[in-house]
Amino acid sequence: MNDTVLGIDVGTSSVKACLLDLKSGKAIASSQSPIEGEISLKTPRPGWAEQNPEDWWDHAVAAVQALGRTPGVDLSSCRAVGIAYQMHGLVVVRNQVVVRPAIIWCDSRAVESGELLASEYGRHNCLEHLLNLPGSFTAASLRWLRDHEPDSLKGGATFMLPGDYLAFRLTGRMATTPSGLSEMILWDFQAEGLSSSLLYLSTDDPTSVPEVVPTFGDQGSVSAEAAAALGIPVGTPVTYRAGDQPNNALSLGALDVGEVAATAGTSGVAYAVVRQKKADPEGRVNTFLHVNHQPSDPRLGILLCLNGVGSLYSWVRRTLLPAGSFSDLNRLAGQAEPGSKGLTLYPWGNGGERLLRNQDPGASVAGLRFGIHGAPEIALAAIEGICCAFRAGLDHMGKLGLEPKTFRVGKANLFQSELFAQTFADVTQCAVEFYKTDGAQGAARGAAFGLGATGTLREAMNGLSQLGLVEPRSGESGWAAELYDRWRKGIETL
Repeated sequence: MNDTVLGIDVGTSSVKACLLDLKSGKAIASSQSPIEGEISLKTPRPGWAEQNPEDWWDHAVAAVQALGRTPGVDLSSCRAVGIAYQMHGLVVVRNQVVVRPAIIWCDSRAVESGELLASEYGRHNCLEHLLNLPGSFTAASLRWLRDHEPDSLKGGATFMLPGDYLAFRLTGRMATTPSGLSEMILWDFQAEGLSSSLLYLSTDDPTSVPEVVPTFGDQGSVSAEAAAALGIPVGTPVTYRAGDQPNNALSLGALDVGEVAATAGTSGVAYAVVRQKKADPEGRVNTFLHVNHQPSDPRLGILLCLNGVGSLYSWVRRTLLPAGSFSDLNRLAGQAEPGSKGLTLYPWGNGGERLLRNQDPGASVAGLRFGIHGAPEIALAAIEGICCAFRAGLDHMGKLGLEPKTFRVGKANLFQSELFAQTFADVTQCAVEFYKTDGAQGAARGAAFGLGATGTLREAMNGLSQLGLVEPRSGESGWAAELYDRWRKGIETL
């Protein structure tokens, strides 16, 4: 077997793994854990969201072991590991042990803490140096712990992101990356380094920040214990890590200015690569370091995040078709007329929404008529409501000078549905390019470049296959414009 690289993607619902052939750039095998169901997510209070970091490790082990059981796969060929992970989470470790459940990306408990940080640091400073308001990101969660659970940060504790924790379990090395610090809102874009000022406002112990290592390159070697658990060689280097959205952009080959990636999983995301250091003064969209950022050649990502995308569609499936599949739900939605006969859904049911300035109004339905609306209209209205939320976010991104015409997506999650993809194209008036890839494959490609197996990051995209293109239907612009106008007027009341 040729030399390979391993990619691991720690998601909210599952952990995915991919083994990539270094010579051809093609995926040899993919797996995920759990296969059925989702990783446990706890909500101790309304608006809170927590996961056990040990669950991520256990499912990473299970996913990689499943790769090893694939016919023709030999994990001893693995030469490097890359990691992708759900962004913005907060893991606290003391004496090699997790102190408390991780506060994950969709947790909104720290909104007030973020506002306090913005006030203390200064709103102008936030926008000038951090290119973001602290919101409910990692720095705000850290401040929440300082103010509400101070014991969890004492005694030599170290804080890190979910991907940092997985790398720690692999190598025993506690570290993060520049792009990781930017998603924590602890990166000073003007100084090109850690924002010590915000760190001091977030925690009483500034030494709790982990070591900073490059996004690509040596991030530690797999320990004997981890190697035995996964079935890969001892000493295999970890050579890449990035948050799920910058990594998704990498997996789709969105590396240069003007290229835009999107996902529609548990959350919905649009991620545009830019050069300018831009900040949204309203905090509705956010700016982070892209994986290939260099001070001499800037690459940043403007990110739109919609919390309740896949969550809404999953809820609709469980409610309308408790024994059915998403394919069944898509077929049901296809029975309704475009526009859902005036029925409107708003997907705000998964915590504070950045697009709504961190408000959490909950999901809502408007225009329901018992005589004309049934299950098909509800299913289609969910799809249309999600697409309208994307359009609203794109309108806001346009205020920063971004006007996407084409989105690169993987054929996964909601984009597996032809109905969803076409509705997305019609409502946003943007083409959708499909690629055969996922986050784990992107992590493997990042590992290949970090290992030095490719001369450039673009060369690491060799083997990436385009699957198709969906364009807006010119004859459908009327109903789509009317739908979005109706949807937008409703959101203005929130």
